[in-house]
Amino acid sequence: MQQIYTVSDVSAYIKRMFDTDVLLNNVYVKGEVSNCKYHSSGHIYFTLKDNKSQISCIMFAGRRTGISFRLTDGQSVIVFGRISVYEAGGSYQIYADEIRLDGVGRLYEEFEELKKRLGAEGLFDVSKKKSIPKFASRIGIVTAKTGAAIRDICQIARRRNPYVSLYLYPALVQGEGAADSVVRGIRYLDGKVDVIIVGRGGGSIEDLWAFNEEKTARAVFECKTPIISAVGHETDTTISDYAADLRAPTPSAAAELAVYDYGAMMRDLAILHERLLSLLRFKTERIRQMIANREAALRKNSPGHKLELKKQWIENARPRLDRGMENILNTKKSELKRAAARLDGVSPVRKLESGFSYVTDRDGKNVNSIRKVKQGEDLVIHVTDGDIMTVVNEVRENYGRKE
Repeated sequence: MQQIYTVSDVSAYIKRMFDTDVLLNNVYVKGEVSNCKYHSSGHIYFTLKDNKSQISCIMFAGRRTGISFRLTDGQSVIVFGRISVYEAGGSYQIYADEIRLDGVGRLYEEFEELKKRLGAEGLFDVSKKKSIPKFASRIGIVTAKTGAAIRDICQIARRRNPYVSLYLYPALVQGEGAADSVVRGIRYLDGKVDVIIVGRGGGSIEDLWAFNEEKTARAVFECKTPIISAVGHETDTTISDYAADLRAPTPSAAAELAVYDYGAMMRDLAILHERLLSLLRFKTERIRQMIANREAALRKNSPGHKLELKKQWIENARPRLDRGMENILNTKKSELKRAAARLDGVSPVRKLESGFSYVTDRDGKNVNSIRKVKQGEDLVIHVTDGDIMTVVNEVRENYGRKE
């Protein structure tokens, strides 16, 4: 009868085969890291692959002393450990005891070490970054004289501002002597332009290594002219990027940052010009109105204006005054007529016309008593048609008059 095995039996059998194989228990495997994950438990899970195959890997938290750097995707590493079966999943994997960088991986390690050291020296401090001039008219470029980088920069510069001058220092950007060539370009253009773009197109870490060398980073940092670093594509980062005053993800982006948009600037200036004219017109109108108000107030409070107002008031009051005077005169005339009538009733002249007369002495004093005259004194008797001169012959008291 044919023997039948369970899945667990098969997995256990395969695991024993792996565990008893001396080669698989002490093995070095080289490959590229992918799907790297640091678990909260401290374990590291990742996949090791080449151009044909891949294998799962795990480094337990207790084995983390076997790695001196942080594992990330894309690194080329050599993993030392054992290969065994994970029975629950029915898969085999590497249980890593040690991990070290290999080839390109060593470049990554050098990159991290240099980045850490220069960072500690202050080469990457934000406080030491120089501002990129907003209206640069002379732009220096350190890159290869042929290639996409210089073409993109020139094309964007012509589109954004045809009046900006570009100065190219044709440098080696890859291979032996590239770092020295880039450094010479930076030092040559320093002080001759407003801003410098240092960069090249994308590539592998080996292709970009000239921009990861210490001499390049220090030349970028020590340059007195502001530098925009534009090395590689958006995901590529070099030591020069950290040392530069500004990092652009691509050479095209660096051109956008360095070359101000002339058309946009002119449009902005036109808008600002119109706003300025509008504000000027508004302020001018306000000042004119203020002057007009003050002139009106001045005229209103001036002596001449006040005199004109008084004259006008007098002219307006004259008819009322004339009517008032006329009314007063008429009233007074009426009162005078009534008084004259009353006086006429008691007038001595009227009395004289009625046959009466009155006597005065020679001084014109009225004589109305015998005590005011003496015998022989001259008197004047006043009658209607004249005066009678007479002399007092005799004075009789109460003659012919009853008391």
